[in-house]
Amino acid sequence: MQTSMPLPKYHRVYLVLKERLLDGLYNDRLPSELELTAEFEVSRVTIRKALGNLAAEGLIERTAGRGTRRVDHHGTPDKGTPGSVPPHLLDKLVAVNQSTTVQVLEHERLPATESVAATLRVEAGTEVLRVVRLRSTSEGPVSYIVTWLPATTFRGLTKTKLERKPILTLIEESGVKIASATQTVSAKQADSIVARHLALPVGAALLAVNRVVFDQDARPVQWLQGLYRPDRYEYEMKLSRANEADTASVWISRELTTHVQ
Repeated sequence: MQTSMPLPKYHRVYLVLKERLLDGLYNDRLPSELELTAEFEVSRVTIRKALGNLAAEGLIERTAGRGTRRVDHHGTPDKGTPGSVPPHLLDKLVAVNQSTTVQVLEHERLPATESVAATLRVEAGTEVLRVVRLRSTSEGPVSYIVTWLPATTFRGLTKTKLERKPILTLIEESGVKIASATQTVSAKQADSIVARHLALPVGAALLAVNRVVFDQDARPVQWLQGLYRPDRYEYEMKLSRANEADTASVWISRELTTHVQ
């Protein structure tokens, strides 16, 4: 029996909006209070309280007559220091994905926000493809993944194809040669949308993987933002000393393995 108290409605709205802001889903102007009221099916008072919390954190500013705007923090959100992912690891990631089933929840072309444009190195407003997928095993849902793709790589990536093959495989089949990737691993809390899809309570801890994949010309061809259930997904790294002669030990990554449980 679940004994934890449910989160207030305003806090659930706040969590969703905060994630959207940090992930670059809003370019400048946020939806109006009435639009948010309709989307979340809550009162206007609830929306105002959620927006008030975001304003207090400095994520938005609210001005009479101008509505609510995102506060510019000069580019993409801080994702930490990225780690390099070697090509052979990308092959392993494809193999892991092939052991799961995928459902495409969203598949839409839309103008790139400033954050998405900066990551994919395209002009703001350029058409990009946003795909939201839910990966599962026989045990249940494993991950909720948002992927952004530039026009040069999303041609032919239909919803049907994305449910049958991993995105990396489809990208390479389109003629793009994948060479490397950078990624960070951190932790996030499940908002109301992700929690529903991953069958977890709102606020549950998730493993967050942020990965940018590059082709042989060092151009970004994919930006992945994945949220994983820690009880069904394991991320293992093997480390070794960079220089045995050093008095200060520096550990570097030699190998990385993923396990879907």
